[in-house]
Amino acid sequence: MRALDRKLLRDLWHVRSQALAIALVMSAGVAMFVMSVGAIVSLTQAKDTYYERYRFAHLFATAKRVPWNMVERIATIPGVERVCPRIVAHVSLDVAGMNEPAMGRLISVPNSGRPMLNDVYLRRGRWIDANRPHEVLASETFAEEHHLQPGDSVVANINGHLQRMEIVGLALSPEYIIQIQPGSLLPDHRRFGVFWMGQRQMAAAFDMEGALNDVSLAIAPGANEQTIIDRVDQLLEPYGGLGAYARPQQTSHQYISDEIRQLSTMMRLAPTIFLAVAAFLLNVVMTRLIGLQREQIAALKAFGYSSYAVGWHYLKFVFAISIVGTLIGVIGGAWLEGGLARNYAQFYRFPDLQIQLDPRAIVGAVVISVIASTAGALFAVHRASTLPPAEAMRPEPPAKYGPTFVERIGLGRYIPQILRMILRQLERRPAKALTALIGIAMSVAILMMGSFSLDAINYIMHFQFRLAQRQQLSVALVEPSSPRTIHHLANLPGVLSVQPFRAVSTKMTHNQHLRRVAILGIDSERDMFRLLNLAERPVELPPEGLVVSDKLAKLLHAKMGDSVHVQVLEGKRPTLELRIAQIVTEYGGANAYMNLPALNRILGETDVISGAFMGVDQQSEDALYQTLKNTPRVSGVINKNATLQSFKDTIAENILMMRTFNIIFAVIIAFGVVYNSARISLSEQGRELATLRVIGFTRAEVSGILLGELAVLTIASIPLGWLIGFGLCATFVQGLDTESYRIPLVLERSTYAMAAVIVMLAALVSGLIVRRRIDRLDLVAVLKTRE
Repeated sequence: MRALDRKLLRDLWHVRSQALAIALVMSAGVAMFVMSVGAIVSLTQAKDTYYERYRFAHLFATAKRVPWNMVERIATIPGVERVCPRIVAHVSLDVAGMNEPAMGRLISVPNSGRPMLNDVYLRRGRWIDANRPHEVLASETFAEEHHLQPGDSVVANINGHLQRMEIVGLALSPEYIIQIQPGSLLPDHRRFGVFWMGQRQMAAAFDMEGALNDVSLAIAPGANEQTIIDRVDQLLEPYGGLGAYARPQQTSHQYISDEIRQLSTMMRLAPTIFLAVAAFLLNVVMTRLIGLQREQIAALKAFGYSSYAVGWHYLKFVFAISIVGTLIGVIGGAWLEGGLARNYAQFYRFPDLQIQLDPRAIVGAVVISVIASTAGALFAVHRASTLPPAEAMRPEPPAKYGPTFVERIGLGRYIPQILRMILRQLERRPAKALTALIGIAMSVAILMMGSFSLDAINYIMHFQFRLAQRQQLSVALVEPSSPRTIHHLANLPGVLSVQPFRAVSTKMTHNQHLRRVAILGIDSERDMFRLLNLAERPVELPPEGLVVSDKLAKLLHAKMGDSVHVQVLEGKRPTLELRIAQIVTEYGGANAYMNLPALNRILGETDVISGAFMGVDQQSEDALYQTLKNTPRVSGVINKNATLQSFKDTIAENILMMRTFNIIFAVIIAFGVVYNSARISLSEQGRELATLRVIGFTRAEVSGILLGELAVLTIASIPLGWLIGFGLCATFVQGLDTESYRIPLVLERSTYAMAAVIVMLAALVSGLIVRRRIDRLDLVAVLKTRE
């Protein structure tokens, strides 16, 4: 082994605790990078493979009732490769062991052969026998939630008739990687399921012989998507077409794509922060180490070692720490991927999803850690390699001593002696104090980032489910109905109040920006479903004009007072110019609202409704549920409290796990920064502290000088850390902003307090460790050497 390599090992052993702390900080960034890259690659590959193998469609369109011969005309549109006609219907389900009704989406499959598009992966059981009526395939998530197996059955209200559907197989589909009930923000596998039934049985059950109401298309590569959509809309318009849309607007695809985009944000942001802190620590440690080894550098150069050899020696010191940090990070990232895979299995269903350690992630982790560590230590290494031997043999110039600013203004006499010494030390080395201050502040900021997600989720639940949506049930009807339906719903068992609504599909355009969105007309005389502004205050529906969510306004590039072009896609299909009268705050979807009478008027209808929000007496819920199960006009029921509980059950565990990981990483950084600051201070002040001990200062007084400096820096860094943390959380929120949902920038006082307390505890632990070293100072040895 070369002499410089032996020196390298000795140096690493001498600063082993500091090196390990830096390696752990670096490993946190590497672990986040490895986890994010592995998840992105695995999800993307699983999605693309699933789409290709099971022929996921490019375009989708629905209508009221379309003659079967229209399929041939759609197939002749230039650019269309395949057309898959279907019957799709929503039904109310009665499931054993569940009081409230569930919603089922029935999808027809060919009587023989497999679907041309959106094929089904059979996880368990067998395929449907066309000669046996009432056989269905059930979505795996719904079946698992209700412990259903092939051979079990559920009862569906199909066209007013209760029909038992026999489950012969459990299935998955690329169309429903994530299953979300219409009107909900998150999946509720207990109350919403997808079922596949034979074409012949569905046509007979829904009076659709020789007709269809849903069509999926595969288009050729390079085909003009919008041109095909426009042509499909023209063909389906006479049959009640609701507007074709492309894959990016398909709900399941949108959610999985948003997840991949958010992972990309995490991949860029989190590792950058962690590795920047590690680079900062390396710079501090290397600067101090090279400062202490000036005479050794001079001796090496005097013995003939070149500047390049000296520089490479110190770079190897940095790379050794980087390699340890990368190795720990890769192992940690692989472990995190396992937890992430288990969480994804609750939301996204693929035939085979295995989030595995990707070789590209390892290579990328090595590259970014080496770049970060080199960037952090480059200035110090360059200083060592270019230091002339003659200058290196001379000790560094002594620091400038003098009274502090507090003493100069005459307040020194009121300050205890130890505190004056602490202030002198800080003012004498302002650059060192500032770097330590920023480093500790960054640990506070990262702790805030690790906790704010829980604050945001709690706020969404409060805003969405307690302030805005105050109904107990939302009831959707199979078809738009007359006002008599309201009286029928109001007289159901246990119903205390009813607020009707009308939902109508539209295309909105503003300055060439087009969105397919449903306008929800609300009865403004009741306030079970309220619209709120950013200050949580109710927004009154104006007698005319649109009220749009802030996200829809952003997507349309529109502001309050602008007019939007609205093409209604049902009924008489009027084309309108509507003014945006108000913009409201929402954290899910991109929605538009109108006053119910105004919406009925522009549609040329008379008090037509699509459903209602209902207040319910909880003691009568069971009787109400049973009645709703047997009501043929009802296609779906959403229980707000059940949705909220499902939200908590599905999100809480994931948020808790990610929050735990973030806090662990942040604590590592907090300890790494604070401990390194304390050790470097001890190294720099060892001679002064030993001198104080020799002239009569007690151990407690000497410890108070060093640890007091650490305490002052820690306390001063907390407000700065809060400010940086707020900025980092704001940046993170921007990266999580998608059309499906948004995360509000909400930071509770408890988050600020927790970040401060954890950093102070890290400082306390670091101080206790360093204090033991102060107690073990060899006074004679310290006074003889610079160490």
